[in-house]
Amino acid sequence: MADFSNQPTMKGFFAPTRFEADVYDCEVIGKIPAEINGAFVRLGGDWLYPPKYSDDSPFSVDGYISMFRFKNGVVDYKGRWVKTPRFRADLAAHKQLFGKYRNPFTDDPSAPKVDRTVANTTPLAFAGKLFALKEDALPYEIDPRTLETIGPWNFHGKYKSLTFTAHPKIDPVTGEMICYGYEATGLESNDVFLYTIDKTGHVTRELRFKAPYISMVHDIAITPKHVLIPVFGYVTSMERLKEGKVHWGWDGKAPAYVGVVPRDGEAKDIRWFQAPARATVHTLNARDEGSKVILEAPTYDSNPFPFFPSVDGTPWDPQRGRAYIRRYTFDLNSKDDGAREETLFSMNVSDLGRIDDRYTSLPYRYAYTGFNDRNRPFDESRAGNLSLRVNNSYGRFDLATGKMNRYFAGDTHSLQEVCFVPRRKNAPEGDGYLIGVASNFAEMRSELVIADAQRLEEGDVARVILPFRATSQVHGRWVNEDELPFA
Repeated sequence: MADFSNQPTMKGFFAPTRFEADVYDCEVIGKIPAEINGAFVRLGGDWLYPPKYSDDSPFSVDGYISMFRFKNGVVDYKGRWVKTPRFRADLAAHKQLFGKYRNPFTDDPSAPKVDRTVANTTPLAFAGKLFALKEDALPYEIDPRTLETIGPWNFHGKYKSLTFTAHPKIDPVTGEMICYGYEATGLESNDVFLYTIDKTGHVTRELRFKAPYISMVHDIAITPKHVLIPVFGYVTSMERLKEGKVHWGWDGKAPAYVGVVPRDGEAKDIRWFQAPARATVHTLNARDEGSKVILEAPTYDSNPFPFFPSVDGTPWDPQRGRAYIRRYTFDLNSKDDGAREETLFSMNVSDLGRIDDRYTSLPYRYAYTGFNDRNRPFDESRAGNLSLRVNNSYGRFDLATGKMNRYFAGDTHSLQEVCFVPRRKNAPEGDGYLIGVASNFAEMRSELVIADAQRLEEGDVARVILPFRATSQVHGRWVNEDELPFA
């Protein structure tokens, strides 16, 4: 029996749901735009059994994939566990067998030697297949019709890294996927394998190199000519793991780097620029401008996550654990291996930023992300004492003018990661909809909001109502009707 009574952070709205779901012809407030046909696929987690350790990272949560399927103005919802070998082993044992985040030394002695991944981070639609990604393992293929788990996928045997990023990039011009694995040859290695995979799912290029030190390499950015690889102050060691700690600790003295890798080059051509000592967990986009490579990203001033504590025992600083949209310029013609940094907006934001994916690697204008607008009301009497844990707004950030437009979800709501859906395949940049799941704390339910990206202040175009709390989301993706063989 799963007993969560000693897990104080898993109460109320944040308690595990522990069920799979099908909801047909969901309740809709407003009207679904006729041009929205496809699926919003979400990946996150739900605990099947409580974590073995109270100080474990929430990133250890069991994977759960869900989908809002849009067709002809009707929306169906489906949610399923990602049934990895770890999930099945726990279910057979009726308890949590696996220990702290990416630390096999903390597992129960009876735990089988299986792939420890929970596949809980990012959904990916590519080459006609649907995958659940987490950066400690290969992708797990998911049936797009049923959301049942098929199993790990190695791209026809040519992908040799033991791990696969949660954030591959798909080139909108060539259809190729640029992806990689870090700790590619095993636990505590600083090997990085970088791949190009063609639009049919076959590996066409592999590049192997070492990062400056063993660090989290969570996301990258691409241009038509380059791949940008941020490395920052999360560190680890075999000694750390054998001491029973979570995989990552924050080292505020570790330098931050961005590797600029020519897409047609070799390992010797990589140039590591030293960036300001911040944390770049996620990127927005990058582009080439003559001899310069430009990167925009929501970067943190210091450690983003309190559950990856400082290696020197320094308490987590929530004021410095905030992200701001910044621009970094790397001059390939300069002998200076530094980076020029600009802060583009003075307000702090969620680092789960998105763009119109049709402009990945290309010049673009708009970025989208969530934030907490403290000038808008929060009804604590109905929603509970959660005002410091909410993102109540989505913003459209105009990188050309510095203007920001905002959408407000409601006075008892918190928004999860935003996603942009183009109005049509050939619509201009920014012409489309912002969608994302809002947690309605007062009604204890989840609601998918849809807003016109060019008229955010006008509020919802439509809102899809679920009659329960959906599982928490890390990342979500919009998948067009023709990208997957939906039922």
